[in-house]
Amino acid sequence: MKEVPSSKTATGVGMVAAIAASLCCITPVLALLAGASGVASSLSWLEPARPYLIGLAIAALAFAWYKTISTKQNAACGPDGTCAVEKKSFLASKTFLIIITIAAITLIAFPYYAQIFYPKPQKQNIVVVESNDINTASFAIKGMTCKGCETEVNNEIYKVLGVIDAQTFYDKGTSIVKFDKSKTTVEQLKNAIAKTGYTVTNYELLNK
Repeated sequence: MKEVPSSKTATGVGMVAAIAASLCCITPVLALLAGASGVASSLSWLEPARPYLIGLAIAALAFAWYKTISTKQNAACGPDGTCAVEKKSFLASKTFLIIITIAAITLIAFPYYAQIFYPKPQKQNIVVVESNDINTASFAIKGMTCKGCETEVNNEIYKVLGVIDAQTFYDKGTSIVKFDKSKTTVEQLKNAIAKTGYTVTNYELLNK
């Protein structure tokens, strides 16, 4: 007869799944802290699997809770009314399961608050001599998965001399950049975005 997985095993599976589900957005933060923005998009390929990983994490933790509660309720009791209490290790305890559950929820929700770990993009003081020099370009970017990715892209764009404003949207996969064409070019902006590891698949000048 096949052995039913223990609550400890289910807890481990739930935690691993939660970590995997958040890696696509944790990686850009780690890259920023390590000063290696080029690897920010290295795990963006996990994004399509994120819903399934979240489902696996929830199912595994739900099973762990079921096993923990049912084991306690089904404790063996003798004729005299006394019940045998099995001594469990900390890793199989309810306290540990609570800690893991909270950690898993925090990890799964990471994409929604990832941007707080990024410094606010610093705009440069640009003096535009001719209004005709102001141009706006829209870049199609592949690989962004969360708000943190937006901030990472904006940080690199604002390092380019001549950038006036940048707005990046991960859900649309685009970045709208206003710049002084006498100080920078579209190619320089593409190269800045490429430093994050994300790929510019196309671009369009909005005011030719």
